[in-house]
Amino acid sequence: MIFRFLAVSLIISATAFAQGQPYPENYFRAPMDLPVHASGTFGELRNNHFHAGLDYRTNQKEGYPVYAAANGYVSRIKVSSYGYGTCLYIDHPNGYTTVYGHLSEYAPKIDAYVRAKQYEKQSFDIELFPQPGELPVTMGEEVALSGNTGGSGGPHLHFEYRDTKTEKIINPLFFGLRNKMIDKSAPDVYGLMAYAISDSAVINESAQPVRVAVKKQKDGTWLAGTLYAKGSIGLSVNTTDKSVGSLGHNGVYKIQVFVNDAPQFGYTFDKFSFDEGRYVNDLIDYEKYYDSGQRFQKLFITTPQEGFSLLADNKTNGQITVVPGNTIPYRIEVSDFHGNKTVINGTIVFSEALAKNISPQKVTPYYVDVNKEHNYSKNGVSVYIPAHTFYDSFYMDFDVKDSVLHLHEPKVPVHIPITVSFNVDGMPAEKLSKSFIACVSNRRIIYNSSYTEGSLLSAKVKQLGDFKIMQDTTAPKIFSPSFTTGKWLSSNKTFSLKISDNLSGIATFNAWLNGKWILMHYDYKTRTIFHNFSDGVADDGRNDLKVVVTDNVGNSTTFETHFFRTQKSASVENNN
Repeated sequence: MIFRFLAVSLIISATAFAQGQPYPENYFRAPMDLPVHASGTFGELRNNHFHAGLDYRTNQKEGYPVYAAANGYVSRIKVSSYGYGTCLYIDHPNGYTTVYGHLSEYAPKIDAYVRAKQYEKQSFDIELFPQPGELPVTMGEEVALSGNTGGSGGPHLHFEYRDTKTEKIINPLFFGLRNKMIDKSAPDVYGLMAYAISDSAVINESAQPVRVAVKKQKDGTWLAGTLYAKGSIGLSVNTTDKSVGSLGHNGVYKIQVFVNDAPQFGYTFDKFSFDEGRYVNDLIDYEKYYDSGQRFQKLFITTPQEGFSLLADNKTNGQITVVPGNTIPYRIEVSDFHGNKTVINGTIVFSEALAKNISPQKVTPYYVDVNKEHNYSKNGVSVYIPAHTFYDSFYMDFDVKDSVLHLHEPKVPVHIPITVSFNVDGMPAEKLSKSFIACVSNRRIIYNSSYTEGSLLSAKVKQLGDFKIMQDTTAPKIFSPSFTTGKWLSSNKTFSLKISDNLSGIATFNAWLNGKWILMHYDYKTRTIFHNFSDGVADDGRNDLKVVVTDNVGNSTTFETHFFRTQKSASVENNN
């Protein structure tokens, strides 16, 4: 039976491709029966990544049925406290994989498979790769319930399409979902910026980035204020889109710049690979984002990034060169997937005017050439910067005072981890065991996973700022159990506790009932761990519970209590 539906599916897929469709629009069904009111779209700009799928709004509720989008088999299962949370991957015979994230629970046959593995490995976080015959599914079969697990900002289903072979992520709207998502409005514009890129460039008598006034016209287009400039300049735009039923500001699908009516630069969110996600920090004006939280999408590049496929088709770097006698018309077109388009028209006029606000470039002994690796050291602290760690070359601030490493400013984004090392020769072993390298910028203490090699304590960091060695000697907290000691819990489906750690963060949590390890689910957003009695571990009568929570430097807390339960009825509880 499995081979029969695989063969039929392959025939359908081949027919679709023979008819010239780049992606099969009618092969898959929607993963939910809810209307597609997107709370997040493909390629949307997020912190340190592009959004990889389509987020289904679920009316701020959990527990809606999630269905297999087509025949196939469960190829991967990942349960994590973070990221996609409780997640499911289904491979389909036409060469695509669908991904379902932030689930509250799996359907019974999948759940039984997962829980057995979790108990076998004694771990809540788990990653599994079932064989093709283990967990087959059919189109429309309920495979899970929607939820809010992992790094979700609210109840929704995160849904993706991937090329099974290359693992590239593809815009889900190509697969028929655009017909279920209603979008009648063009993208919105919130701002336009211009940048003096070359050394002698000036814009409106400024060598610094310039905010460009934009005004909406009666015909729906936008008119930008005239730029008086010379040298090489670039543009960026702050823009979002909204479809019917979406409450927030979603990402746009396509941006193009035309100069003298000729294509100059642009990109389209059709597909990308997961390891390209961090390039979002090069696509935006990162310093502007760091200072204001506003994401201006750059329409130019200064240093080409070899691995960034979204920009690979551009034949120019997007920079506009303004020379004497030039009057240059430009046009920015911003489109959503449904073809709604916003147009910004502007003009650049050559001007000999000099900049009135020239800030001399700060020159330090530490020039970071983006194409080379660099090693710096001072006062027992060393820093290793691999090639292509940054998106542009620059003079870096580097200093060590009072055992604090000052490594430039966090408004410069980091693409590849930097290795920071402190000499800890002579530090007592007990103190070293509780030590880690912390980022202490912006009045925040950020834990970095640290390791010792010889006399060095090291960490790989993905941000700039101030770093120092800190110790965590305080054990995690276990508090607010959902029941009082000695209570009967016969009618309860779960029990829960709160856990927290004030510095290095929680590394592990484990619990035992009557000496047997039990599965505790973890929601870091609410600091809650909970157990489902449906696992069938609890005994009739008294149950002794022991919970142990350990932080990232080995501090540990143990909590012990007991409760009573009968599996037969709630009569005992009602009589006590």
